[in-house]
Amino acid sequence: MKQSNTISIDLAKSVFQVAILNQNGKVLCNKKLQRAQLLPFITKQPASLIVMESCGGSNHWGRRFEALGHTPKLIAAQHVKPFVKTNKNDANDAVAIAEASKRPNMKFVSIKNLEQQDIQSIHRARQRLVDNRTSLVNHARGLLAEYGMVFCVGVNRFRKALAHLVNTSEYTGEMTPYLKELCCEWYEELLIVDKAIKQQDKKIKMIATSSDQAKRLMKIEGIGPVIATAFVATLGTQAKEFKNGREMAAYLGLTPKQHSSGGKARLMGISKRGDSHLRTLLMNGATSVINVVGKKNDPKSQWVNNLLCRMHQNKVKVALANKMVRIAWVILAKGETYKPERASAMV
Repeated sequence: MKQSNTISIDLAKSVFQVAILNQNGKVLCNKKLQRAQLLPFITKQPASLIVMESCGGSNHWGRRFEALGHTPKLIAAQHVKPFVKTNKNDANDAVAIAEASKRPNMKFVSIKNLEQQDIQSIHRARQRLVDNRTSLVNHARGLLAEYGMVFCVGVNRFRKALAHLVNTSEYTGEMTPYLKELCCEWYEELLIVDKAIKQQDKKIKMIATSSDQAKRLMKIEGIGPVIATAFVATLGTQAKEFKNGREMAAYLGLTPKQHSSGGKARLMGISKRGDSHLRTLLMNGATSVINVVGKKNDPKSQWVNNLLCRMHQNKVKVALANKMVRIAWVILAKGETYKPERASAMV
């Protein structure tokens, strides 16, 4: 269906700025709408390209507009900022979104379907519990240090140490009745959070076993249910939009930043762009692979061991995470199955 206009929407919680531009880029309308007015207004418009910044609620609106016959597209906020003229306000932002969408090299963010949205929500809920557990452990370790009881870093080690404090009367520091009571409360809270995390892990495992994409991704060394489902939620429908695996790795911030001028190339640390949650999971997956490569002799393990002989372990983690993303791109974009014998040849 031919699209006549471009509708640009600056999203918010209650008040939305809507701009309509014709094919020549002339602003035909630029006004505010209440939340309840937005959908009826869009329903009356002919089939159009609707562009929005990728933000909270953008996936929901994208799905609603697509159901009405429009073509919604999302743009990352950092790509819109250069097109804001003079002062920043809602009206200028709406026009800037439309102008950014017309750039021939603009990269758009895919709209998540409901399945991806569910997976992402479960991941975010799980991450909140993990962060709460880390906060609890650090809080307890800090207070116990004031009583002369210092414990090793790590949740598992601290859980065992805390259980020992709760269940024994032998202490290395100054234990008071009040501190003993606090230790019991911390231990009970830690067990509750552990149980909640396990419940989320069960949900993620069920999703992974029922998803064809996730099952094929889990064949890659270092990728389990958590990373596989995070891939499906973040890039399951978007992988085909990247021309190669390196471009997808760059999207996730696993390639170097560049600060070059006058023909002199200068590469810096990784850019850390894109989804920080997925990037963190990939780094954790790479760490798990590095911990066992010394016991293996396959081509990929040899490649990792050669890197470990030449550079710092943190750089090897990034290189391995980058390779994992490139292999994942082949699986997601081309529908192939992981072949270990070919993985070592990928650069």
